[in-house]
Parts: sequence; structure tokens; C-alpha cells
Amino acid sequence: MTTDHAIDPQQHPNGENKSPKNAQTPPPTPMSSIMLMAVIALLTIVTCPSPLQPVGKPTLLHVWYYGWITAVSTGLGVLPLVFMPNLDSYWVGISNAVAAGMMIAASYSLFTEGCVVEELEHLSDLYYSTHIRTILGAILGLIFIVATKTFLDTHDDIHVGSLGGADARRALLVFLVMTLHSFSEGVGIGVSFGSGRGSELGVFISASLAVHNVPEGLAIAVTLLPQKVCKLTASLFAILSSVPQPLMAVPAYMFVQFFIPFLPVGLGFAGGAMAYVALCELLMEAYEDTDFITTAIVSSVSLMGMIVLQDAIDEGARA
Repeated sequence: MTTDHAIDPQQHPNGENKSPKNAQTPPPTPMSSIMLMAVIALLTIVTCPSPLQPVGKPTLLHVWYYGWITAVSTGLGVLPLVFMPNLDSYWVGISNAVAAGMMIAASYSLFTEGCVVEELEHLSDLYYSTHIRTILGAILGLIFIVATKTFLDTHDDIHVGSLGGADARRALLVFLVMTLHSFSEGVGIGVSFGSGRGSELGVFISASLAVHNVPEGLAIAVTLLPQKVCKLTASLFAILSSVPQPLMAVPAYMFVQFFIPFLPVGLGFAGGAMAYVALCELLMEAYEDTDFITTAIVSSVSLMGMIVLQDAIDEGARA
């Protein structure tokens, strides 16, 4: 007696049978997501300043709008996944490894930026060095994210849309660290507009952050799309994670001297939280869905690519 062995189209490349983590049919788009995206589009049009490029001293509307554009650009991170509608667990693992590499690179960038924040000379003697404040922020960020994860682990009934259990907790952690990151980026936008050459530097920093935010949106999308979350909703989550940028840019512009001393702490805080999620959540998930070699190679390539992009942006800022 013989038994036919059918080949599973979702079979793992290493021979393991991996069932898809999402349905074969795309999830429906909620009407609430469509309406919210319409509001975002309307707000983008209505609040556009005239002229778009600041002439002389930037207005509060210019500072708000450039921060808003950096936030909206985060939603573009979902575009690469539009062409991969159905991901089995192996490719979900690949996506997590890519996101982890990007987040580790972003953490490194946050730490280095925190250590080299330029302060007014009369303020530098009133506070601990930027290195100490960045390290302090990183420690606080680690404590905060570990405490948050512990809290989420004790609440199995947490749901994010159609996500529940471990998937919901991981999505919340990624969303949280990206949102924390956005607070410090918003302060950076406001401070740049409030500098001596605010019109030119503020516009460039905002444009650089807009480019930088696209892969961060991808990091959020890869935790949501494989879990039956529609593309529009994933894009909205990405945009919402960056909403603190315009909200913090305006007060930072108005009160530059107050915000600068706290910027290293904020950058370190976001970097510490982001590093923990990348190393302890996304990389572990990627390893479980693929293997050690694949996870190491993909995350390393992603990390190096993100660092090259960040170095290019930094070179342009110094030019």
C-alpha cells in the first residue's frame, strides 16, 4: 500500500511545513480607515502654507506643516509590501529580520545624535554632558519598555483590530517605540527651524526625516500585514506613530532653549526602547520562522543599508 505525498505550496524552503499567517484573500478595508485617511489627506491640503518654502523667519504654520509631512511619509512604508499580498511564515520571518536591522540602525543613530547635540555655550555648563544624558535616557528607555512588555504579557485579552495574544503585544511594542522615537524627532525639527539658518536647515532636516521615516513605516507594516490587517490600516498605524513629530516641533521651535538640554535624554530613551524590541522581539521572531543563518544575513544587510542611508542624510545636513 502506497501513500501519495502532495507538495504543499506553502512549504518552507528547508523542507518544514509552514502554514501561512494570513488568509489567501486580502482582508477588507474598514470604512473607518478610509474616512481617517481622507481626513489626513484633507488636513495635508488645507494646512499647506503659502509660500511652501519659508521666506525669512519660519512661521509656526511652516514648522507644523513640515513636521506633518514627515509624519505622513511614514505611511509610505507599506508600499513595498503591496506587491507581496500573501506572506507565509518564512517570509514573515524575513520581514521581521529586515525590520530588526532597520531598528538597530535607527537606535545607533539615536545614540550618536544624542551624544553630539549642539548646545548654547552658557547651557553646556549647567547640565551633565550629552553622553551621560544619552546613556541615562537609554537606561530609562530599557526600563520603560521592559515594564511595558511585562504589563502586556499579563494581559492576554489585549486586541489590536483582528490581532490578539502575542501578535497584538508585539505590534503594540513596535508601535510604541516608533511613537517614542517620533517625540525626539519632532523636537529635532523644531530646534532646527529655530536655529540661526532655520529656513534652510529646518526644511532640509524635515526632508531628511521624511525619507528616514519610510523604512520605519515598513517596520510597523511588517508586523501588521501578515496578521490580517489591511494595507490602508497598516499605513494609518505608521502615520499615527509619527504624529508626535508635528505636535512637538511647534513648541520646540517656540522654546528652543528649554528643549535642547532634554534632547539627548529623549534620543537615548527612544534608542534604548527601540534596541530592546529589535533584539529581543523581532530578531527572535525572525529566527523562529526562518533559521539562524538567514536571520543573521538578512538583518545584517538591512542594518548596513540603513546606516548607509543615514550617513548619506547626515553628510547632506553638514554640507
